[in-house]
Amino acid sequence: MNELRDKSIQIDRAKFRNNLERIGEIVAYEISKELSYEEAIVTTPLGEATTFRLTAQPVLATILRAGLPLNQGVLRIFDKADSAYLSAYRKHDIDNENAFMIQLEYISCPDLTDKVLIISDPMVATGASIITAINALKEYGIPKHIHVLCAIASTEGVDYVERNTENTTVWAVAIDDELTAKGYIVPGLGDAGDLSFGEKQQY
Repeated sequence: MNELRDKSIQIDRAKFRNNLERIGEIVAYEISKELSYEEAIVTTPLGEATTFRLTAQPVLATILRAGLPLNQGVLRIFDKADSAYLSAYRKHDIDNENAFMIQLEYISCPDLTDKVLIISDPMVATGASIITAINALKEYGIPKHIHVLCAIASTEGVDYVERNTENTTVWAVAIDDELTAKGYIVPGLGDAGDLSFGEKQQY
């Protein structure tokens, strides 16, 4: 997290993406402790061993494009899981730069009925993007539990997610208290999508 926030290190896009992936792996491992397991017998070269395996694979979701590195880390832990992808972004009001809506243009998703859903997004600022994504994903079935995984969240964003969802746990590596008028986290780390993949033009 120290390197992720440091603007002198952020200029190395590969390192920035790698740090997000590492965070995804670490938090996914912690989430794995909350899932259900069953005993399984496996045959080794010298006999049989009792082990444990997930009773069901989770579904991994992420918001394009910023969520891709974080999601890649989660996918390394849950490498047999199905995946869902959404494109959601802030569409700012041309007459009021502080006003925006969440524009959702694409979704690809398996059946979520009674599944555990893990949705990754590096930043949970206002919480609007995550709630829009969750509501859209619920069109594909109601999960039995949702885990929201992020690198940094705002206090307001966490509160908003918790107020507007049920059976949801927010996993944030860091929580910052301040949001700007434009809805950016302070001190935050900047725009995770731009830092991972380059600055975008938005119309």
